[in-house]
Amino acid sequence: MDPDNPRRETIRHSDNGPMHLEPVQKWVLSVLAAVTIAHLAVGLVIAAMYVDDSRTDAQVGLNVIAAAFGVIAVVVFRAIHQKSMLSAWLLLGLVPGVVGLWLTLA
Repeated sequence: MDPDNPRRETIRHSDNGPMHLEPVQKWVLSVLAAVTIAHLAVGLVIAAMYVDDSRTDAQVGLNVIAAAFGVIAVVVFRAIHQKSMLSAWLLLGLVPGVVGLWLTLA
């Protein structure tokens, strides 16, 4: 091993040639980060469902925060893959907040 001449680590796959480790690491990291942040958003929606019905402001506030964390999850996913963060995919991040509002206010 030569510290002045580092080599990229590759795993040889028997059928399709080399499979690089870096794309796999990106996918694992991005999915793990997005799912973890999405769990936080869902937890906020569940918390909003257990808030007293007389506190509509708290229910709406928690659902807005859940939508913000959903958008953050999409931004983190796209940032790890080095894609533009402004995209139509950001609308996917609003889903926890919208579903949460429907569940808590209906």
